[in-house]
Amino acid sequence: MTTTNLFNVESSSDFQDKLSVDLNRVSTIYFWAPWAEPCRQMTEVVDELAKKHAGVLFLRVEAEEQQDITESFDIEAVPSFVILRGHTLLDRISGADAAALTKALGKHASKPAYAPLSKTSHSPAKASNIIPSQLDESQESHDELNTRLRRLMNQSKVVLFMKGSPETPRCGFSRKISTLLKDREIEFTHFDILTDDHVRQGLKVLNNWPTFPQLIVKGELVGGLDIVQEMAESGELQEAVA
Repeated sequence: MTTTNLFNVESSSDFQDKLSVDLNRVSTIYFWAPWAEPCRQMTEVVDELAKKHAGVLFLRVEAEEQQDITESFDIEAVPSFVILRGHTLLDRISGADAAALTKALGKHASKPAYAPLSKTSHSPAKASNIIPSQLDESQESHDELNTRLRRLMNQSKVVLFMKGSPETPRCGFSRKISTLLKDREIEFTHFDILTDDHVRQGLKVLNNWPTFPQLIVKGELVGGLDIVQEMAESGELQEAVA
C-alpha cells in the first residue's frame, strides 16, 4: 500500500508548508538521525503507523540536518516525537517507545484535543523530567552561576561540554567531537549539559556560543565541532592542548 501521508522534511519552509495545509489535522513529527540505532526500529514503526492512521500527517525530520526545526521544539535526543493538531502541541514522546507512540496516536488521532500542552507559536512544552541537581541550583544568583561555570570549565586542561557522555553520546555532534579527541589521544573530562539546564543556558551566555558541544581548553572556549575539526586538521588543536 502506498503511503501518501508520510514525508521527509527538506527545509524549514517545507516543514511549515506541509504543517499548514490543514490546521485541524493531527501531525506527528519524527526527529531521527541515521547514526542512531534506535531510529532504525522506530522508522519501521512510523511507517506502519502512517499506514494505519491515514488521516494523520507524518513528517520525518533529520534532526542534525534541520537544526532550526529541531531547536524550535527543544529536541534533546533522537528518536523523539512531537504530536500536533495544527500548531497546537498535544504530546511528546522521547526515545524508542513504540508502545507510547502507538497509544498517543490512538488517543489524539481519534478525537480533538481540548487541553493542549502549548502552542507552537510559543516555546514548546518541556517534558517533566526535572533532575534533582537542577532543583538544588535553582536559587543561584547570576554571579554564583558564573563562578560555578568557571569552576567546571577549569576542572581539567581540556573539558568537553556535550550531550551525553563519550561512551553514550546523545547527539551526533557530541559523538563526533569526542571520537576526534580520543582518536588523537587527547585527554579530556566531560560534562553532560542535559543533566543541568542552568549550566546549559549559562554557558551559551558566558561563552557567547549558542550550541553544543563546546570544547574548553585551559579555561577558555575553543569552539564547536566545525572549529575543532579545522584545528585538528591544521595541527592547531594539538598545539593548543600541549
